[in-house]
Amino acid sequence: MASSREYLAYVMEQLSALEGVSVRPMMGEYILYVRGKTVGGIYDDRLLVKGTPAALALMREVSGGVQTDLPYPGAKEMLTANPDEREFTCRLLRAIADEPQSEKKKPRRRAENDRIGGERMKRILIVIDMQNDFIDGALGTPEAEAIVPAVADKIRSYPPEAVLATMDTHGPDYLSTQEGRMLPVEHCVRGTDGWQIRPEIAELLKGASIYEKPTFGSVQMAEAVREMGDVEEIELVGLCTDICVVTNALMLKAYLPETTIRVDASCCAGVTPEKHLAALETMRSCQIIVEP
Repeated sequence: MASSREYLAYVMEQLSALEGVSVRPMMGEYILYVRGKTVGGIYDDRLLVKGTPAALALMREVSGGVQTDLPYPGAKEMLTANPDEREFTCRLLRAIADEPQSEKKKPRRRAENDRIGGERMKRILIVIDMQNDFIDGALGTPEAEAIVPAVADKIRSYPPEAVLATMDTHGPDYLSTQEGRMLPVEHCVRGTDGWQIRPEIAELLKGASIYEKPTFGSVQMAEAVREMGDVEEIELVGLCTDICVVTNALMLKAYLPETTIRVDASCCAGVTPEKHLAALETMRSCQIIVEP
């Protein structure tokens, strides 16, 4: 069930005194921002906000406790906010927006060849389609937006020379192609903002080999990996789990049947949470290691 426009209008009216509040539609729901910072969302006609330390402290101070709910099955719990309480809700969202982001401990940068059991193993990372249209654009989802920090941390954990990436790339004739007829939503058209890689991810991919692909899987990328000759482990992250991630994972498995292939589920997102989980099961069935 998607959120109604009537409920959205009511929430925005209640938050009208809050400076810098805005929303972005996402697959029938709405992500809520204050001064450009994600503070929560509207899910199934419910206002849910991020459970930051400041939000938790404020709710306990004013309400004596907190209530939580899931924005969708399998997601992380969020705090339930009551838009009827206009002043308090504005104060709550302001506190979330004002709270400085905690610095995450960066993972250790792995050497290109770590020693495992006395043997050398070359690992590479493939970042699939971390583009604006799949994150917060034409086909964006809250789940895609949520994985951006984790994908950035994952890239940092590899040496730059061990990272490859793909870009979904279409032309202005997209709607006349078979994919366009079956998915009539223009996206990732070369040269558009939606086609660009998310800025914070693009910054980390400077110097990486990036393969533009007009369809779900990149044959060029798979052949390039095979020609490397000494790759023993491949890890995939990115978007969307049930389309381009699973396609490229299975293609690599076909090209390199003796190579260990992993997918980090926490760094992937599907078109829907259900399709994300279904794709992970498909990959497990094909002997791809899925990490939680």
